[in-house]
Amino acid sequence: MAEQFYQDPYQTRLETTVVGQDAQGGVILADTLCYPLGGGQPADTGTLCTADGIGYPVVNTLRDPDSGQITHYLAGAPELPVGAQVTLELDWARRYRHMRMHTCQHLLSVVLPYEVTGGNLNEEGGRMDFNLPEGVVLDKESIQRELDRLIAEDHAVRLHITSSEALRSQPELVKTMTAPPPMDAEEVHLVEIEGVDLQSCAGTHVRSTAEVGQVLVKKIENKGARNKRVHLTLL
Repeated sequence: MAEQFYQDPYQTRLETTVVGQDAQGGVILADTLCYPLGGGQPADTGTLCTADGIGYPVVNTLRDPDSGQITHYLAGAPELPVGAQVTLELDWARRYRHMRMHTCQHLLSVVLPYEVTGGNLNEEGGRMDFNLPEGVVLDKESIQRELDRLIAEDHAVRLHITSSEALRSQPELVKTMTAPPPMDAEEVHLVEIEGVDLQSCAGTHVRSTAEVGQVLVKKIENKGARNKRVHLTLL
């Protein structure tokens, strides 16, 4: 299966073929645009249109942890024959907000260069949890200024492919152990923010930090003696 969300995360429409269905009615396609739930990023949604013009909402997209197969779950679980020609249309507005926030979270991990203990995102924003060294105090206004600066500097964002073996020799590229990359995978994705950051990540991202746009550091929560949760909101 070609995973077009990596090849071109800005592609919004794809003509493809049904190659199977699972026991729950999930549809397996020859290729896909839809990012599957994982790594703190929600699954993509959209519409799957048949050749006769019927459109079925794609309500969830999941990857099998063993086979790596991506399955699309449609409203009503219709039966679609193997070989059927279909058109997959992505809910682009939703995905693009995910891309903006995921890139912003990378910037936040630069502003706060501490152990990341958790995080997730949605259309509205996201949050990250940090384990702070003793004596470190977070200041919301300072974090906001640094994020705004990095966004305005318009750094290019690029995807690189490496091997799990190479990644094992550079453990500093794994910033969060709550969603580590599969260390037995043939390929591991690295996301570079030019001149700023390089880390392993399997999510989708914008082309430059300027595309992140306006983000508000909404609040900082105490989640333990030294664990802090930073909430971000897309404006």
